[in-house]
Amino acid sequence: MDPRRRRLFLGLPAAALFGSLLWRTQPSRAEDEAFPLELSESQWRERLTEAEYRILREEGTERQGRSELLDEKRKGGYHCAGCDQLVFHSRSKYNSNTGWPSFWKPAVEGNIATKPDPGLLGERTEVHCSRCGGHLGHVFEDGPPPTGLRYCINGIALDFRAA
Repeated sequence: MDPRRRRLFLGLPAAALFGSLLWRTQPSRAEDEAFPLELSESQWRERLTEAEYRILREEGTERQGRSELLDEKRKGGYHCAGCDQLVFHSRSKYNSNTGWPSFWKPAVEGNIATKPDPGLLGERTEVHCSRCGGHLGHVFEDGPPPTGLRYCINGIALDFRAA
């Protein structure tokens, strides 16, 4: 094998591993945290698609710019794909130019919860559904008025219902 190709081939897994460690050094959801809707792993796998399971239950992140909800402009509600709880409304959706659906406030206070998400580059704040604990995304303090918050949410974690 060409030495340049070998370096690239061997370097890609190391880069992927390092990249994942930059933000997450431990799971952000406590093992003993209880939610109103608790299902077994097999029940979640039955209920969710493979992609939904990876995002909601394994705290994954969808690829930037891939969400069908990025260009959604209709009025309506965004529900947790895991349990159908309303989490965001179209009134608070905006284009953050980050590649993920973004909102400046939750639809209903108490329908989402947050917790620290530590990593090597600092601590982020994870956003999850308060009913099922499903990982939705993260919230940052660089959003528009009036809240100054940017809820950066995985589109796969949401089901949109037009009003």
